Amino acid sequence: MLSAHGNQITWLGHSAFRIITPAGNVILIDPWLEGSPTCPADLKKPARVDVILLTHGHSDHLGDTLALGRQHQPRIICIYEIYRWLQSKGLKNVTGMGKGGTVPAGDIEVTLTHAIHSNSIQDGDDVIYGGEAAGFIVRLPGGLTVYHAGDTGPFSDMKLIGEIYSPQLACLPIGDLYTMGPREAAHAIRLLGVRHVIPMHYATFPELTGRPEELREMTKDISGLAIHALKPGESLA
Repeated sequence: MLSAHGNQITWLGHSAFRIITPAGNVILIDPWLEGSPTCPADLKKPARVDVILLTHGHSDHLGDTLALGRQHQPRIICIYEIYRWLQSKGLKNVTGMGKGGTVPAGDIEVTLTHAIHSNSIQDGDDVIYGGEAAGFIVRLPGGLTVYHAGDTGPFSDMKLIGEIYSPQLACLPIGDLYTMGPREAAHAIRLLGVRHVIPMHYATFPELTGRPEELREMTKDISGLAIHALKPGESLA
């Protein structure tokens, strides 16, 4: 049984998540909301945003960051190259990081981790280099540690992520084609040693064919593992 220690973790569809801490602070990860075909309509326009975490600059992850940044002036945390681009668009409260770095952000603490994926930003007709893609370790009030892997395939240093940060909950892509499918995600779970998983980045488009049922089948030998196949808008709390 996962204890969220008063934090509420809501899947907004695709790779987007909203975390509300016990103090009421709102953290968005990869906030693709308005254009997302899976984000519930009543969650597309958040009334409050305190922190945005960006794993990379592709449009289905960068999403509504510019609009939300201008409306709410949240702290935005991302890889250095995206930080420079966001600054060029007039956003002020942006922190650029390198992988392995850790920063506090209100009542949470975040560490930027590795991911295996491309990273670019569509800026009008131009494609801008976005640095490397990344993931996040998010330490929440009460002691809950969440790993959001971003878009990635499996990599052997996931074992180090498990050993160094000991996440209790991992948000892992399973859709295949652009990221891990269930087969690779099953191996990632073993490397991480995590016992609670929220599948993400699947079923948004027809070509994202991986499904939680496949992941469950491929990990049925892992004692105590819980696959939390949330529907968009559903929460762990």
